[in-house]
Amino acid sequence: MNAMEIKKDIHWVGAIDWAVRDFHGYETPRGTTYNNYLIMDKEITLLDTVKHDFAEVTLRNIRSLTDPSKIKNVVINHIENDHSTSLGKIMELCPKATIYLTEKGKKGLDKFFNTSAWDIKIVKTGDTLSTGSKTLMFIETPMLHWPDSMMTYIKEDRLLISQDAFGQHIASTSRFDSGFATCESMTTLDDAVVDYYANILMPFGQLIKTKIAEIQKLGIEIDMIAPDHGIIWSDPAKVIQMYLDMANGKAKLCVPIIYDTMWHSTEDMIPHIVQGLADAGVDSKVIKLRATPYSIAIKELWKSRGAIIGSPTLNNLMYPTVAQFLHILKGLRPKDRIMAAFGSYGWGGGAVKGAYEEFAKMKLEAFEPGLEVMYKPSAQEEEKSREFGRQFGEKVKEYHSRY
Repeated sequence: MNAMEIKKDIHWVGAIDWAVRDFHGYETPRGTTYNNYLIMDKEITLLDTVKHDFAEVTLRNIRSLTDPSKIKNVVINHIENDHSTSLGKIMELCPKATIYLTEKGKKGLDKFFNTSAWDIKIVKTGDTLSTGSKTLMFIETPMLHWPDSMMTYIKEDRLLISQDAFGQHIASTSRFDSGFATCESMTTLDDAVVDYYANILMPFGQLIKTKIAEIQKLGIEIDMIAPDHGIIWSDPAKVIQMYLDMANGKAKLCVPIIYDTMWHSTEDMIPHIVQGLADAGVDSKVIKLRATPYSIAIKELWKSRGAIIGSPTLNNLMYPTVAQFLHILKGLRPKDRIMAAFGSYGWGGGAVKGAYEEFAKMKLEAFEPGLEVMYKPSAQEEEKSREFGRQFGEKVKEYHSRY
């Protein structure tokens, strides 16, 4: 895609990655974009770079606007590889440009590049840079989602360059939310926001609330948010509210059943659990882990007030895919969700017990006891499965009423 002006004299010069499906272990079925922005002002300024594979793409877009050697300033909001690893090629073309980034960003950049010949300026929240007609203000956002992270606010345009925050993994010919619905639905975009938040930013809910409050306290007005992935927000209020809702633990009264099975015994319990949930008036969704990327299962859990985990027992332990899913979930530190577990075993159980131990480590409320059957569930155990689902459904409704 060619460079595109998003505000007067501010241009998107990024790259679209239609093919990527694995983003550091996070499934990206819609691809992604690496967004960066060029300010054509008295001092030409580049905000962020792109993944090294796409260095020539961003340079082509920059060259369509100016000679890269004329770049005077480079702002690095985030040093993660997908945003900074083409910096070396860019600095070869504008070696006298000044780089602006946080102190922790500088320490991290030193691990990627030999920065000894570069002119680097450390900035903090409230520091500004004038490019001529535009004023850039830097806002540190440590742990959103790396220690080095910051955002850049362009005062005259009321534009927030938000690095990873408010982003989505979507490859699209549309640059703005206002045009996205031409080929896709806004529901797809909303789902991508939740997907991104759940798999990357879930642990940082309190930080997100604090940082949004800090930005509001600075008194800045935002007409547009331009993240480093996905669609640019011409309606920033919507995505800010979505983030606040998620940071506050907002969820739907719904229960995903996330499971795997060995000889179908665990799987055979599910239709009866689903019916029990329906008896309680609670909707559900069934997700088999070997047929579903972990990132999608994480998203579905995050969207819902409660979840049920199903696993057969293998060598007195959870089935490996289920154990790995809970391991990933534990790192994301979910809150305000209630959990339950069920499963089957042959000569000795252990999977259900292991699941509840993981719930306890995550400090999640749990509906106990879980349900475990030996070999194939009998007609009586099928009825127990239905009752298990019904009771959990009632518990989820009670739990949901607190929020």
